[in-house]
Amino acid sequence: MNNPSSQRAGAMTPDVPSLRRQAADEAANGQLSTAIAIYRQALEAAPDHPAILSDLGRLALRMGEPGMAEVLFGRVYEADPANPEAADNLAQALREQARYDDAVAILRPILQTSPAEPILWNTLGTIVNAQGDSAAALIYFDEALRLVPRFAAARYNRAGVLMDQGQTQAALDECDAALAIAQAAPGGGNASDMAMMRLGRAMMLLALGRLEEGWPVYEARMDPALPESPVFELPCPRLDAHAHLADLNLLAMGEQGLGDEVLFASLVPDLLQALGPRGRLTLSAEPRLVPLFARSFPNAQVIAHATVQQEGRSWRSFPDESAVAACDAWTPIASLLARLRPKVECFKAEAGYLRPDPARVAFWRSALATAPPGRKVGLTWRSGLLTSKRRRSYAPLPLWGEVMATPGVQWVQLQYGECDAELDAAEAAFGVRFWRPPGIDLREDLDDLAALSSALDLVIGAPNATTSLAAACGAQTWFVTGPGGWIQLGTSRHPWYPNARLFVAPSFGSTKSQDEGWTPVLADVARALRS
Repeated sequence: MNNPSSQRAGAMTPDVPSLRRQAADEAANGQLSTAIAIYRQALEAAPDHPAILSDLGRLALRMGEPGMAEVLFGRVYEADPANPEAADNLAQALREQARYDDAVAILRPILQTSPAEPILWNTLGTIVNAQGDSAAALIYFDEALRLVPRFAAARYNRAGVLMDQGQTQAALDECDAALAIAQAAPGGGNASDMAMMRLGRAMMLLALGRLEEGWPVYEARMDPALPESPVFELPCPRLDAHAHLADLNLLAMGEQGLGDEVLFASLVPDLLQALGPRGRLTLSAEPRLVPLFARSFPNAQVIAHATVQQEGRSWRSFPDESAVAACDAWTPIASLLARLRPKVECFKAEAGYLRPDPARVAFWRSALATAPPGRKVGLTWRSGLLTSKRRRSYAPLPLWGEVMATPGVQWVQLQYGECDAELDAAEAAFGVRFWRPPGIDLREDLDDLAALSSALDLVIGAPNATTSLAAACGAQTWFVTGPGGWIQLGTSRHPWYPNARLFVAPSFGSTKSQDEGWTPVLADVARALRS
């Protein structure tokens, strides 16, 4: 009779520490599925091993699965709720799900019994900073640094708060200090943390207008050690940073999110000029952008790329590689910024580089004429992707009341995704009625959205794909954004979109009183709209 608690005859007990090391090495090399398989093998031998459960929880966070991380970290925490590391890990998983009160509730009792644990103060700082309370976040990061002055993560997090507060040079100094500490760590520091800090440093340099320094450092976004860096599977070599562009058959890859693809497409006219009459440009784009880009850049071949999520990363390729097999080289399109936009003065002064379909613009102008009278102003107030870090960057619709009360305006819905409940509540609260464009999917029909935006008198909203499209088409666009952004490149305007106007909040406020941060800037928008 088999004994389920004994090893089979001749089988060896797995070496759990050795398996953990193997799994950690695979994870460090980006082989996450292999790492998970090894961790599972270790768990079969030691089902409740806290270190293995914690390692798997951290992998789940890295792969964008905070719910799974909560389950794994929760098992460790339930077994030992007095363990600071267990409480810290669970609080991080809750933070990533925007369950801030739950996360603080985990940390508060352990801080009373273990107030000298710097990781707890650091994580508490990240939680309140995600809520928008930068003042409290600084206090908690400072406490972590008082306990351990050479705590690189806390110093880098502190730099992020200073950036949000508009103290960009101080943020850069703090980021440099964090990098120096991390580099001095045994083994040269954690590669993932270092890549994240370098990317943050790039954004600080760019926010200061130091483009010639910033663009090369911005290459950190492609560092394989960065958990969210993309993977490109392409049949040609990557363009050498020092190679001449003239006469090349070049593949320029759209990268990052939809709004970023629109933003960086502003490089295409200059890139075509740099390639010259004997060069050739193949431009890859998100499939929904292909018709608009093809019309806007007739001298380029525009093709759709395919993106899949695998092991926590975006993998970008082409279903049919024959479309790009003849290319001499490929490049992420933003890597051309160092060549084509080394100074702010190199940004173009003319408005609009995308060309909406003239027939559809005329159609939407006719359709808008049937709407109630008033200036036709489109409104979009958030992104479709609301992670814990991004959520604070968008003013919730209930705070837009003073703007919506502007007389002589007929509001037009431009917000994509599920938003009917938000719109219904705003209409009831503020006594307005949104005109909802018929027959258009605002998420999927981007070519038609570009035409609709161009037919409006004005587009107002958060920095997202919709406002980026409108501004790139030359439509009058007002961006309502949070503090600490790098996109202004050290100016008080929007260099990428000279027709756009920026309204920058002085702070994010906090989750409990967001009006502290957003009300002043929304009042500015209302005044500008009335005038």
